[in-house]
Amino acid sequence: MATDPVSPILAPGPSEFDAHIVRVLRHRIGKNERAAKMHDWYNASIYALRDAIIDRWIESTHRTYESGAKRVYYLSMEFLIGRLLRDALSNMGMTREMDEALRAHGLDLAEIEELEPDAALGNGGLGRLAACFMESLATLDIPAYGYGIRYVNGMFRQRIKDGWQVELPETWLAHGNPWEFDRMECSYRIGFGGEVLARDDDVVWKPAEEVEASAVDTPVVGWRGKRVNTLRLWTASPLDPIRLDAFNAGDHFGALEEQVRADSLVRVLYPADGTPAGQELRLRQEYFFTAASIQDIVRRHVQYADDIRTLPDKAAIQLNDTHPSVAVAELMRLFIDEHGLELNEAWELCKKTVSYTNHTLLPEALESWPLPLFERLLPRHMQIIYAINSRILREARKAGCDDARISAISLIDESGERRVRMANLAFVGAHSVNGVAALHTELMKKTVFADLHHLYPQRINNKTNGVTPRRWLHQCNPGLTRVIREAIGDAFLDDAEKLADLNALADDGALGERVAEVKRANKVALADHIKQTMNIRLDPDALFDVQIKRIHEYKRQLLNLIETVALYDQIRSHPERDWVPRVKIFGGKAAPTYHNAKLVIKLANDIARRVNSDPSVGGLLKVVFVPNYNVSLAERIIPAADLSEQISTAGMEASGTGNMKLALNGALTIGTLDGANIEIRDRVGDENIVIFGLTAEQVAEKRANGYDPREVVESSLELGQALSAIASGVFSPDDPNRYAELIGGIHDHDWFMCAADFDSYAAAQRAVDTRWEDQAGWRAAAIRNIANVGWFSSDRTIAEYARDIWNVR
Repeated sequence: MATDPVSPILAPGPSEFDAHIVRVLRHRIGKNERAAKMHDWYNASIYALRDAIIDRWIESTHRTYESGAKRVYYLSMEFLIGRLLRDALSNMGMTREMDEALRAHGLDLAEIEELEPDAALGNGGLGRLAACFMESLATLDIPAYGYGIRYVNGMFRQRIKDGWQVELPETWLAHGNPWEFDRMECSYRIGFGGEVLARDDDVVWKPAEEVEASAVDTPVVGWRGKRVNTLRLWTASPLDPIRLDAFNAGDHFGALEEQVRADSLVRVLYPADGTPAGQELRLRQEYFFTAASIQDIVRRHVQYADDIRTLPDKAAIQLNDTHPSVAVAELMRLFIDEHGLELNEAWELCKKTVSYTNHTLLPEALESWPLPLFERLLPRHMQIIYAINSRILREARKAGCDDARISAISLIDESGERRVRMANLAFVGAHSVNGVAALHTELMKKTVFADLHHLYPQRINNKTNGVTPRRWLHQCNPGLTRVIREAIGDAFLDDAEKLADLNALADDGALGERVAEVKRANKVALADHIKQTMNIRLDPDALFDVQIKRIHEYKRQLLNLIETVALYDQIRSHPERDWVPRVKIFGGKAAPTYHNAKLVIKLANDIARRVNSDPSVGGLLKVVFVPNYNVSLAERIIPAADLSEQISTAGMEASGTGNMKLALNGALTIGTLDGANIEIRDRVGDENIVIFGLTAEQVAEKRANGYDPREVVESSLELGQALSAIASGVFSPDDPNRYAELIGGIHDHDWFMCAADFDSYAAAQRAVDTRWEDQAGWRAAAIRNIANVGWFSSDRTIAEYARDIWNVR
């Protein structure tokens, strides 16, 4: 359990807080102390803490209205907020009070915290970044709303059965959510389909179908409770919950059809879009939450500012990736249809208000929708997009763009099936378009947005991602936080860049020993958790080698697994060598329809089964795939990691934030020059990171000029043997051909450069072994990583957004 790094701020004393929890238990939960079960105390603890938070929340909102401050509105399909109890206690400075109050009743705060489910509101880095940003916005005292969907099941719960991923519904809301506040007064009708009619000089959209979006708010507490902002998530309901005529006629299922259609909008995060129905549901989801959010923003502004033309002065709308891009068309619709502005004026206001963050260069993630689908679902928005496109293409022609460039800039892709390009819409409809790491931003200019960048050369800028040090150091690693405080004082608690003071002590053997003791304790705790949940015994003195992230071919878990097989072969072939004991820890989810990613998960489990049961390796190698990776598991694994695997194909990872969290907790990075790895290297120094592999330029050159991976495989004995073992069924005796196609892809095209980078990666891993044998040197490098990654705080990132993009104090 974490302890407060600061004294409580305006918090009640222990006995007073204890009495308040008991009152809540009786009057809200309906139990006395004797009858109360653990889940009753859990709810009572949150409700009691909420009461203190609400006072700050109301005060923060009042202060914003009184000052007329500009607000930030952050639109995101994901908010991977994790558990909130420990986070809120720490930021409010009330952990000690809660701990003492519960102990008075024989309860353990750590056990109460474990009862809280992870909110199923996100998948990976995109959603976790949004959560970090919301916490930093409150910490920096910037008024803000986060807008998203209140998913009932959200991202699936991952179960591993016979080594295969099985997707189960995440039931995080099964017993309610004590953090939520229903806002029945904040409801909006969201339309789909229908037709656009001319009426005098105006046009009127008459939707064929409407659902009601209703707001559910969660408070987001900043550090030291300075500000509490709002995460507003939307639920969906039909205008008529049941068709009584159909029900009474015996059509009991048909009578609930509208309820089912509305419920599908908020049921699952990223429904599979391999079918027309799946594509339609995704577009409906994106428009549903975006339209509700934009209507809410405009309603709030008009209610208090009266003049819609001042919206850019009072609101900064940030689109977190391409999913909310339809916000541009929705805002234009409200300007023109609801507030009577002319197209040109509306367009200028829209651009001044909206900004867009791009998170990926992968073409499949730059969403586009079949034009017939888009026009059928959103006919008025399609008209507006055509009008915007006409304006943009005329600008491009006037600027001297040729036909090829104009075709690339167009909001409508005419190259095959006609599609609406949502990334292009977000780009042209925003005054700022930012990447999330220096390399990513430069590649945006040269690849996916090259032609738009040519037309608008000042629009793209960089804002390197960050993580909140409160959750990812203070709370998840209290032991290390305590050691750092003893070494350099408390200034880093408020300014993570003050961690740099550790540089002067990096070679201090005594500090190194204390850091190593904390690391080992964290490894023991993780080993105990894995023993209890997976019945796998781990040696905490082994090197814990960790790759935890979404399973995707470009992230190259496969490269890691191939090298694991090669290492396994080498340990068996050369038992006389002094091998460094390793524990390979994998975690992450594969998209339900992503066949190769799911196959990689199966391969990891097949390798683990074989290696972990082989006495010939003598405990020198263990492989673990931890199921259902989520924020809470990350909080266990990251403090225990020695080595951070950041091995994506260069030029394909936008930034990464796991790399920052792991380095902040003293893990050394092994990685390619990709995403934020480059900036981490620049901060920690070449000698404190392990870099291998092709650069982004070399990857692009190989792809462009022809590359024969078979030659590479034939020239590398270790690689050839490892690939042969996997492909021939050594690890899958029940199905010898299981991995033939997966490995065949490496032989045939190796798009993700696993073969091309293997020898460099294997050599880097042996260099890691050598480093590990020098424990004093390893500890000094770990301290230098901790000391120099404070710059990757999301506070710094948000401060840059506020200054350069949002124009807020």
